Amino acid sequence: MPRRLRTAAVIPAYNAAKTLGPIVADVRRLIPDVVVVNDASTDATAEVAEAAGAEVLHHPHNRGKGAAVRTGIEHLTARGMDRAVALDADGQHLPQEIPKLLAESDRYPEAMVLAVRDKTGQPIAAMNRFANGVADWMTSWVAGRDFPDTQCGFRVYPLPAVPELRAQGERMEYDIEILILAARAGMNIRNVRTRVYYPPVAERESYYRPIEDTARIAWVMFSSLLGPPASASP
Repeated sequence: MPRRLRTAAVIPAYNAAKTLGPIVADVRRLIPDVVVVNDASTDATAEVAEAAGAEVLHHPHNRGKGAAVRTGIEHLTARGMDRAVALDADGQHLPQEIPKLLAESDRYPEAMVLAVRDKTGQPIAAMNRFANGVADWMTSWVAGRDFPDTQCGFRVYPLPAVPELRAQGERMEYDIEILILAARAGMNIRNVRTRVYYPPVAERESYYRPIEDTARIAWVMFSSLLGPPASASP
């Protein structure tokens, strides 16, 4: 009988005090071990996470989502965990969907398991849909395999295989960089369709920087055509 995989969740968080508490509480009903990486928030993110029962790691200055995910993954790898479930702090990813990802990970413990967001009926601007589609197509072309949702951070990362890929992405480019590295390393990558929640557009708060983050993603793709993906400088 295969042994039970040691599992923890990692949530990168920046100024997420308004949404983070219920997310941590819901995740802990499924995965008691939750690590929140506080990316130098200026609100009560850390206090909210601790009150909800999470272990909190701190960045002394804001480094970006990718750096926060990497910090959490490296911490959990050092603790001897077998896999890390990553999800965002804004409520977009539904903790109730975690069992779908874990079931696929149980079947393929060596695989990276990616959530593919079912965006049917969700309030998403046409330009955002177009940009995501272009990113998915470009990443699939560069990586040499099909990825239906490259920018969703709701994933199961197999440990310690993922840290060994040595992704360097600090911000939004990390999600794409790690896929390219994993594909080129021959890692098994699985896709699982999940529900997603988007608040009304007028109420949505995003830390995606259209010029800077798009440029970083483009650089990762371009540089990967010449060799291993190279992260943009901070």
